[in-house]
Amino acid sequence: MAGFPPLLAGPVLRHCHQQQLTLWFVTSSPARGAFQTFDNNGHCLLEQPLETAELNSVQVGQHCFIHLLRVQASEPLPGNTLLSYELQLDTDEGRQGLTELAPGLLYPGQPRPVFQLPKDGKLSRLLHGSCRKPHHYQSDAMITVDNKLHRTLTKAEQRPDLLLFSGDQVYVDDVAGPMLVAVHQVIDKLGLFDENWQGADCQTLAELRQLTDCYYGREGLLPDDKANQALMESFFEGARKPIFTSAGAHNHLVALSEVIAMYLLAWSDTPWQWVDLDIGEAWIGDSYKARYERECATIDDFADGVKHARRAMAHIPVYMIFDDHDVTDDWNLTRGWEEAAYGNPFSRRIIGNALVGYWLCQGWGNQPDNYQHLAEQVLPCFTDSGIEEHDNLIDAVLNWKHWHYHLNTSPKLVVLDTRTHRWRSESSPGKPSGLMDWETLSELQQELIGQESVIMVSPAPVFGVKLIETIQRVFTFFGKPLVVDAENWMAHPGAANVILNIFRHQKTPPRFIILSGDVHYSFAYDVTLRFRQNSPQILQITASGIKNAFPDRLLRWFDRINRWLYGSRSPLNVFTKRRRMKIKRRTPNGGPEVLFNHAAIGEVELAQNIEETQVRVHTSDGEVVEFK
Repeated sequence: MAGFPPLLAGPVLRHCHQQQLTLWFVTSSPARGAFQTFDNNGHCLLEQPLETAELNSVQVGQHCFIHLLRVQASEPLPGNTLLSYELQLDTDEGRQGLTELAPGLLYPGQPRPVFQLPKDGKLSRLLHGSCRKPHHYQSDAMITVDNKLHRTLTKAEQRPDLLLFSGDQVYVDDVAGPMLVAVHQVIDKLGLFDENWQGADCQTLAELRQLTDCYYGREGLLPDDKANQALMESFFEGARKPIFTSAGAHNHLVALSEVIAMYLLAWSDTPWQWVDLDIGEAWIGDSYKARYERECATIDDFADGVKHARRAMAHIPVYMIFDDHDVTDDWNLTRGWEEAAYGNPFSRRIIGNALVGYWLCQGWGNQPDNYQHLAEQVLPCFTDSGIEEHDNLIDAVLNWKHWHYHLNTSPKLVVLDTRTHRWRSESSPGKPSGLMDWETLSELQQELIGQESVIMVSPAPVFGVKLIETIQRVFTFFGKPLVVDAENWMAHPGAANVILNIFRHQKTPPRFIILSGDVHYSFAYDVTLRFRQNSPQILQITASGIKNAFPDRLLRWFDRINRWLYGSRSPLNVFTKRRRMKIKRRTPNGGPEVLFNHAAIGEVELAQNIEETQVRVHTSDGEVVEFK
């Protein structure tokens, strides 16, 4: 369509193996064209027109269409060798390929995006990370991913097999003022659909944008409903505790159109051409203009690097799972939080909109076949004039229970949903919920039985830093779990015992790698069972964040005190739930510290023996740190 680039975002490689390729992309008009895959010699291996049942399209605005393309191969595609693909779209200028549609997507001298598939699903190397916050001051480690893929562009044996995002790919609850201004400019340009809601003074995004508090004041507009007065008074001790607890909730996204625009800006450089942050100063109150100017510099830097993130995700299969900031801070942290949040129609809509955005832009591409029933329910809600039955759409995604998934790779990859299957406390609405309930943990155990080795993705580390968990436990004891985000596997006795018993089970895989994020620092632990001759080998690896970090001075003190109090011979270990576990800490570059604090992407190079598995992070400023 005239005036709009045909390709707005993507393509992003999603669920891929030797018999299926999945592609996510966004266009400004209905997609017509073709998809092709080529071998290393340029011979076309398969071709499929886009006008097929394998292309699912969702219109979210007058000039915005989200697509998920699944391509089945009649014969297995070659493994462990370089392949390439072409996405062609019919435009006003004729049929165009990626060299015309998105020339910045290709590396110099490259005719098409390159990728590879592990032969027979055997994984050898992967990248992983979490927590990509646009307005954090450190550089974006997705630029590091792009640089690594560029260096290994023609070296199949050195290329990572896949990229895993373990949570907080976007921050919908903690948004800088300039980013919210950019979101609204993209909404206006693409005509993203508005919606009507209940439970608030304003009924639409258009009305919300007219309010003085639209920028830097949304925490005053967000609901703080006390769904059950007696319950909430005992829970919050009579205080007006907001449902949305993020420290950055002053610009919390509300409408689905805002969530969609955020994803476009996080993953594509194309929408940034319509953004003028200087105009936004007229929309900001005088008391926030100095802050807005400071944040502009950080957002400008983020915007400059988005093209690298887009190019990287076009060259490697990407898998994702949500954590709290993909929806909202403290999402389902306690039973009391849930009863308040889902009992208010406005907060229910806000949470649901974020989850709809997650499904469209993240979850759907993980394993599209798993979402067939959900798609049948929700796709009719999207029309060319807007979203119909929006409440039914919200109900469908909030009731969906199959966000978790696994890949039949070697090792088997199991990705956990630690947000929507919570083990709720029966004794108190203020106690932290377990990250997974008994039924889901039992299903997990069945998934693991009979496997020789497993890679498990848990957004929160299973084996975390004991000192920090102890601090969270103290705050929980005094009824303040929301203050310290007391979300760890050991916070709920039932969930802690079951997950640890899974590792102790005689049929547990003998080799176990856990990939985590969430905490904004990185570490690696080798874990074995005490008093067992043939203990499983467990390697806990945490890489966080991609564009985030922990307060540096505070983390250094936590690291030091944790080593003093919880060393291998410390009697305090007896009082922890992991007393039957022996933990050996790997250290960054062999130094004295255990925790590494810098924006980075994790890399794991697999080996037959867990102890020989190489663990490293590549920082956003180019340093390579190995955990030895």
